[in-house]
Amino acid sequence: MSALPSVTVCRGCCCGSGRKHPGLDRAHHDGLLDLLIRDTAGHATLRTSECLGPCADSDVVVVAPAPAARRAGARPVWLRAVLDAATTDAVTGWVRAGGPGAAPRPAVLDKHVFAPGPRATDTGRAAG
Repeated sequence: MSALPSVTVCRGCCCGSGRKHPGLDRAHHDGLLDLLIRDTAGHATLRTSECLGPCADSDVVVVAPAPAARRAGARPVWLRAVLDAATTDAVTGWVRAGGPGAAPRPAVLDKHVFAPGPRATDTGRAAG
């Protein structure tokens, strides 16, 4: 088990899709993923997921605390609409500082925090 926080980036049907976010093409989304990969290297375990479920909230990123912070009570933080470099930079800065339970969440991310509901259905994906 890694002693680092983890970052999970949704890249399923809606997240990372220009279809869901007209004007933001796949290259834009891939560039943001590249920023996350580059700027969290050595500071977090990063993975992509086919679908995290809350499609209406895309692009979703989940920042989970390092194991020691989790044992101390920190919980994963779900972020919605991570669609630009400024938001991505705030995520990576927080992760580099230690993430949930180890460093204060940047205020700019407050409007992105949400509690996920039930997994999306095909109907929800179409509506999202």
